[in-house]
Amino acid sequence: MLLVKQELLAALAAELDKLSPGAGQKAAFESPKVAAHGDFASTAAMQLAKPLKLNPRQVAEGLRDALLATPVYQRWVDAIEIAGPGFINFRLKPEAKQQTVREVLQAAGLYGVKPLQAGQRVLVEFVSANPTGPLHVGHGRQAALGDAICNLFASQGQDVYREFYYNDAGVQIHTLATSTQARAQGLKPGDTGWPEPAYNGDYIADIAADFMAKKTVKSDDREFTASGDIGDLDAVRQFAVAYLRREQDLDLQAFSVRFDNYYLESSLYSSGRVENTVAKLKAAGKTYEQDGALWLRSTDYGDDKDRVMRKSDGGYTYFVPDVAYHLAKWERGFTKAINIQGMDHHGTIARVRAGLQAAGAGIPEGYPDYVLHTMVRVVKGGEEVKISKRAGSYVTLRDLIEWTSKDAVRFFLLSRKPDTEYTFDVDLAVAKNNDNPVYYVQYAHARICSVLAAWGGDAAALKDVDLAALASPQAQTLMLLIARYPDMLANAAAGFAPHDVAFYLRELAASYHSYYDAERILVDDEAVKLARLALVAATAQVLHNGLAVLGVDAPRKM
Repeated sequence: MLLVKQELLAALAAELDKLSPGAGQKAAFESPKVAAHGDFASTAAMQLAKPLKLNPRQVAEGLRDALLATPVYQRWVDAIEIAGPGFINFRLKPEAKQQTVREVLQAAGLYGVKPLQAGQRVLVEFVSANPTGPLHVGHGRQAALGDAICNLFASQGQDVYREFYYNDAGVQIHTLATSTQARAQGLKPGDTGWPEPAYNGDYIADIAADFMAKKTVKSDDREFTASGDIGDLDAVRQFAVAYLRREQDLDLQAFSVRFDNYYLESSLYSSGRVENTVAKLKAAGKTYEQDGALWLRSTDYGDDKDRVMRKSDGGYTYFVPDVAYHLAKWERGFTKAINIQGMDHHGTIARVRAGLQAAGAGIPEGYPDYVLHTMVRVVKGGEEVKISKRAGSYVTLRDLIEWTSKDAVRFFLLSRKPDTEYTFDVDLAVAKNNDNPVYYVQYAHARICSVLAAWGGDAAALKDVDLAALASPQAQTLMLLIARYPDMLANAAAGFAPHDVAFYLRELAASYHSYYDAERILVDDEAVKLARLALVAATAQVLHNGLAVLGVDAPRKM
């Protein structure tokens, strides 16, 4: 129905231009808030009434008469009704909705997807966990969000680059090294001589054992062979970082998340980017010295106070390399960048953007975009789970996947807006009933595959069958919902909102189940049977496409 909608919009735009030149550019359809009011709605008459100095209903009635006189509206529209102060509601003919089925079956996996557009490069940075321990559930939410947002952008024709940024030096890495060294020396948490601070999880003992065994570990971005010399703290550090990078890679592989690049914070220092960034800010007159420290005039760019860049001891505050890193993103040609981060990063947004503006590199205000998420509370057996034996102080992503499944973890973590608190119910995630949202959606897909298998015909031929039999209210509701998929996908991408996809899929699954309960599909009448098979095959395709955006499988059997 995408082509039908485009034809109807073009005709509406033409009539609006006749009333007021240029008004056609704003031609748009909305979905009525009450389904009984129609299939499409327009507020164009109310928007035009004031400049035309006419009553909105009068404008609406004139538009209705003009539109009903056009060939395209005569072909696809059954009725146009005026409601309230001037709303225009459109009721489509069944044939218009039936076009959706043909469009889906012809486009298959590309339904709702736009072709790649030149110059639409976008960098999405997500997970970006320091290699100091296994990925926790919060990293899992970030991985699911980042991957789904990347898929949404790709569906809209954007060239997406996935980046993982991490710190391979600094205080936390030093703590990792001393913790591993202590374990290699035979110490354990609580012993005299155990360092403070330290990482206390069992995984530290595993790293120490492999270091002493002189093992080689290889991750996506590094490889290191242990020397076994526990007195060489730098060797311990390098091995521990490589070991945990490999562990994180395994976590991400289990979650079906990939990256195009791993960017090291240490490279910002070794390449001179941090020093160059500070020099740019000083040269631009955006810094000043006070109390032995170097400050950024971030209040000039909307921050609530100026920020220290270089402390009195000569060390840089953590937002300085962040500014250098985002300058590097811009210089690499990524004019659109999105950071997926935890809520604890909220305070850094204003200062990073201030630093970028002050650098005078031509970066627009509001760069980069941020998607901030809350942490996840895990409940199992009715009680909150806070500690993992492996990690020592938190539930890991691997724990959650092993307790449930990759699909359940992804769908659950994407089923709410990122900035809302979320409780992950492990028992619900493994339940095989309609209360489990991922099961409900996947079961709809598997149920359709079962029907198609029972039929045993050539599914590829369904795109050419006569669809006239699809005239029942349940069939038309299902077709109209399928037709919404491309717009839903575009809006979800624009709003960084994969939860909209999850919500849509649940709605589509519910509509299919209602249709299945209302109409038997494998009937004796061949024409009716083929039309209904085409509709359910199109439904399965859209379920498959939407689940793929979320990184969730669409099983054929359950």
